[in-house]
Amino acid sequence: MARQKTFAIIFEPNAQRDLKTFEPPTARAILHEIQRWLTAEPFHELKTRIKRLTGFTPPLYRLRVGDNRIYYRIREQNVVVLAVLPKKDSDRWLRRQN
Repeated sequence: MARQKTFAIIFEPNAQRDLKTFEPPTARAILHEIQRWLTAEPFHELKTRIKRLTGFTPPLYRLRVGDNRIYYRIREQNVVVLAVLPKKDSDRWLRRQN
């Protein structure tokens, strides 16, 4: 039986600051979903949950958690969380990434 790879989660300083802006129950839910989805298969696109965004090099991924979005990149065995934002702030953040 093949053992599944696990990925380490690394939060950039901006993502850590972003997370602190959420109410504690919301922040806990976001952290739970990050742990659930990104430690095993962060690149596996799921219809409404995980999406690889087009037009970004290196690849940029988005995890949807309710009305919030987590943006991340995969570097070797690490998932680097770049931003944790409400959906309404996502477009502005994405425009700054290009």
